[in-house]
Amino acid sequence: MSGPEEGRDPQSVGRFEVPQQVPAPDAEPARRNGHRPAAQAAPTPTPADEVDAGLPGGTEPAVSDRPGDHWDRKVANGLAFLRRRLSGDYEVDEFGFDSELTDAVFHPLLRLLYRDWFRTEVSGVEHVPVDGPALVVGNHSGTVALDALILSAALHDKHPAHRYLRLLGADLVFRMPVVSELARKTGGTVACNPDAERLLGGGDLVGVFPEGFKGIGKLYADRYKLQRFGRGGFVSAALRTGTPIVPVAIVGGEEIYPMLADIKPLARLLKLPYFPVTPTFPLLGPLGMVPLPSKWLIEFCPPIPTAHLTDSADDPLVVFNLADQVRETIQQTLHTLLERRPDPFGP
Repeated sequence: MSGPEEGRDPQSVGRFEVPQQVPAPDAEPARRNGHRPAAQAAPTPTPADEVDAGLPGGTEPAVSDRPGDHWDRKVANGLAFLRRRLSGDYEVDEFGFDSELTDAVFHPLLRLLYRDWFRTEVSGVEHVPVDGPALVVGNHSGTVALDALILSAALHDKHPAHRYLRLLGADLVFRMPVVSELARKTGGTVACNPDAERLLGGGDLVGVFPEGFKGIGKLYADRYKLQRFGRGGFVSAALRTGTPIVPVAIVGGEEIYPMLADIKPLARLLKLPYFPVTPTFPLLGPLGMVPLPSKWLIEFCPPIPTAHLTDSADDPLVVFNLADQVRETIQQTLHTLLERRPDPFGP
């Protein structure tokens, strides 16, 4: 007598006799991209699983993982930045320096200028200390003080430690409503010895332009001729803190707004140090504020140590001699850079 299995298809017997594993109701469903939690062992894939996962036994291509979309990340980062700004969840130091705003807004704008518009070449960055204080002293030019901003952005980008340059500005800068706030946010402060010494004492890089308005307000005929360095207050600050002085020469700023004349009566009326006349301003109005695309060269010179002269901070002769040494170093470097750049608007 034949048993109940007789007459059945052998393949159907195998199909009904092998029990199928039914997942528990609370089990986590399998992910369609093939990844499972580490604590669970992946079961043997069935033909249906192979189709979904794109395995060799399937007939449809797999959907591979892709990195997040570039613009999605930019939008998400931008929204997070705005949320922090609106909620006040950011830090500023005692001088008002906002490093997050500087990195996210100001440096990207300046980067377009110094890298793409001015085609700036920077050399000698190895002379700027990797850590600890230093006083960076540069020549001033250009009718509008773009050289200070370009120097700070280029130094931050090119320096291996991406250090910030804390600029010292004239009183006029901090009496102007909008400009004052921007200067504080980017790390600037008033050019006075107490502020300079506090920054140097805290281990910061401090940038100073001893020519002041005499440098940026000189005529184009006097380009790259350093003006007087004042009374050498920057030297006294360096001596009191034992900070090395790093001279820096900047070529290119003189050509962005070539100053042909200074209308002094109008400058006095507007309470400005000078009122410039350039080939494009005031003739072209607001368009005259677009800087000409001159070629820039920036070179940091070897540092001048001052630690051995801390007891001579109040000695006028020592201060004058050191200031003159810094000035002469910058002037000679300017001559060298100008020989390397015969065409002001070359590549």
